Amino acid sequence: MQFSTKTAAPEKTRTGCAIVAVAAGKLSPAGIAIDTLSAGALTAALARGDLSAKSGATLLVGLNGIVERVLLVSVGETARLSEKAFSEASRSALRALQSTGARDAVSWLNEVEVPGRDTPWKVRIQASAARDLHYRFDRMKSRPDTPAGGPGSLAFGCERSETAVVAAELRTASAVADGTDLARDLGNLPPNVCTPAYLADTARKLGKQFGLKVEVLERKQMEALKMGALLAVAQGSDLPPKLIVIRYEGGGPKRAPIVLVGKGITFDTGGISIKPSAEMDEMKFDMCGAASVLGTMRAVAALQPKVNLIAVIPACENMPSGKATRPGDIVTSMSGQTVEILNTDAEGRLILCDALTYVERFKPAAVIDIATLTGACVVALGHHHSGLFTRSDTLAAELAVSGRDASDTCWRMPLDDEYQEALKSNFADMGNVGGRAGGAVTAACFLARFTKAYEWAHLDIAGTAWRSGAAKGSSGRPVPLLTQFVLGRASAA
Repeated sequence: MQFSTKTAAPEKTRTGCAIVAVAAGKLSPAGIAIDTLSAGALTAALARGDLSAKSGATLLVGLNGIVERVLLVSVGETARLSEKAFSEASRSALRALQSTGARDAVSWLNEVEVPGRDTPWKVRIQASAARDLHYRFDRMKSRPDTPAGGPGSLAFGCERSETAVVAAELRTASAVADGTDLARDLGNLPPNVCTPAYLADTARKLGKQFGLKVEVLERKQMEALKMGALLAVAQGSDLPPKLIVIRYEGGGPKRAPIVLVGKGITFDTGGISIKPSAEMDEMKFDMCGAASVLGTMRAVAALQPKVNLIAVIPACENMPSGKATRPGDIVTSMSGQTVEILNTDAEGRLILCDALTYVERFKPAAVIDIATLTGACVVALGHHHSGLFTRSDTLAAELAVSGRDASDTCWRMPLDDEYQEALKSNFADMGNVGGRAGGAVTAACFLARFTKAYEWAHLDIAGTAWRSGAAKGSSGRPVPLLTQFVLGRASAA
């Protein structure tokens, strides 16, 4: 879908469909202008009660003129909407637009007031929703799904003075959507296709497309680095592990990089501590942290901000076999700290801890790891917010604001030293799990032991990386949040 801006008056803008808001039964200014052009066709439809007052309700009105159709969108009883209400109304309108038959459309929903939010933000929300609704994953089917339908281009009405900033916002929204689509594709691929080697090949393709530096470390190199924790997880699988390193260098050689570390377990059986069979197919999504990092790298590389960004992805399978680690095994991590593996299904923190030690060599400005780490985070936060853990109030605030701006929210969780007590082991420096209580917190506390050399945050995306049920599939989160964070750092510098 192509995006653009329109600055002409609504009644003079030729389009297959104009999207206009209705608040408390009253047309927005664009709707009034088009209504005058159509001899009152819109007010007549409203007078008949054809449009529900419920926010998000839609009504398509056919016209004869340069505006072929009007999609009326109810925004409830007030023209001032919350961010959530605006997002939901926009999404409802864009979903209805798909079945109008229009080849192109212009949205005038920017006329709706959202306190604290400007036109570029409202445009981004709509563009992101349009791309999300347009997404399909059918490459593994013998016959592709029916296309999403809807117009091939969508324009956004704005003032002439806003054209440049809105156009820039649309470029950003498109780049983020491209990165999100990549993350979704990787998550949705089956585990017999999306293997550690496949993730490495995807990184190499991004490198060629955008001029990124890509290095893939193999098992022997990891052994030389003494990555005993990562290799312990990988040893149960016949597929070799990969440690993928991607560099985007847009900020000059003296600027410390941001580092993103993505958990890349391409299938998680739980190992010897095997999972129940119900819904185990969804464990192909256990590499969504890695997928989000690759998607963010794609978005950032396309936008070319003045920042240095490094992605590190430890990738392997967690499988049960005669070679697999057992509960009670003790391994030595790259940091030299020893870990008693009490549960082989707590494998994500084992591959991450060695990657988090590895990134010290980059002398990073900040490190963020992203992982589908714990079911406990889903219990705590559900499927709305990603869990955020960090010692840094400043970094926490940056990530929280980035999430709100990108409509990809996170919620800060505790990381108090008291929780470290649960990781005590009689036989090693630490166990890899605590008890059931505070499971997401103790998992983050485990990672914190390997991140004392730099500013660090952990995003637990177990509740937000994919959807179950009829809409099963990867969400692509938190690509929007991460991209917004990186762009914010670039702007601040």
